[in-house]
Amino acid sequence: MKAQLSKYIKIGSSKQFISIIGEDNSLPLLVYLHGGPGDAALPLVYKYNSELGKTFNLVVWEQRGAGKSYYTFSEEEQISIETYIEDLYSLIQYLLETYKQKKVYLVAHSWGSVLGLLFIKKYPHLVHSYVGCGQVVNMKKGLKCQYDFVLKESQEQNKKKLIQRLEYIDLSLTQKDWLNDLLFVTKLVVRYKHSLYGKSNYNQLVRDFIFSPKYTIKDLIKREKGSLQSIQYLWQELMEIDFSEFKSFDVPITFFEGRHDRHASSFLVEDYYHTIKTEKNLIWFENSSHFPQWEESVKFNQSMISIIKQK
Repeated sequence: MKAQLSKYIKIGSSKQFISIIGEDNSLPLLVYLHGGPGDAALPLVYKYNSELGKTFNLVVWEQRGAGKSYYTFSEEEQISIETYIEDLYSLIQYLLETYKQKKVYLVAHSWGSVLGLLFIKKYPHLVHSYVGCGQVVNMKKGLKCQYDFVLKESQEQNKKKLIQRLEYIDLSLTQKDWLNDLLFVTKLVVRYKHSLYGKSNYNQLVRDFIFSPKYTIKDLIKREKGSLQSIQYLWQELMEIDFSEFKSFDVPITFFEGRHDRHASSFLVEDYYHTIKTEKNLIWFENSSHFPQWEESVKFNQSMISIIKQK
């Protein structure tokens, strides 16, 4: 399906790229919040989730500093999670005015799910319903779950060098080489087939980016730069995220969870789900890990469409 609109708009202090897939301006707005921070996903959403454009105006936003929206951050900007919350607010206000609607649907993946929950707490009146995919619950506990998983796998496979390397990692991530340690643990989650279920690498998704008509070589380079930059600027603040006390929402909540997710532990999400007191739902994707929107895209798209039919 072709984009109805692709353009740069001024959000806050920067130009940011949006692409909207939809057949009719009257369709409800669905804003997709990509992961990362900095992991812009335009080519993947187009390949796997364009079907949603028959039911929604699907808004694919390349967030500040990510993908097509990449630029070099400055210290004067004081980039923080709140910067992205207010960017999202500005984007949604623009969309509501342009499409003459009163609310949007939000679907958020991983880092995007941090923005999503914070946003619906602050601006619930702007959102019909929220879907968290690979939902973040508690970053420190999530990192410990990652670490315990890869250490156990390494021990079971008698990977002595990997075990030795892991045993030197300080999970507080306050050490000089914190970023290298973080990326090392994450790479092992991938290698042990629990980021993309059953896959020990991201080769398929990488190919999807490389051969996508939506991205140029320049865009690919900007995406890589944006991902690293965003992590460097935001990760220490992100590590303080803990939603365990967020038990009531003024917006219906749905979690789409890969059964085998050890990247953002689905065990933590299931435990958290049972503490939420307001309207909620949990849908399992049995053949997915951290990316059910692309690992089981047909079920994901159908599940998203069913949410609007419930309204």
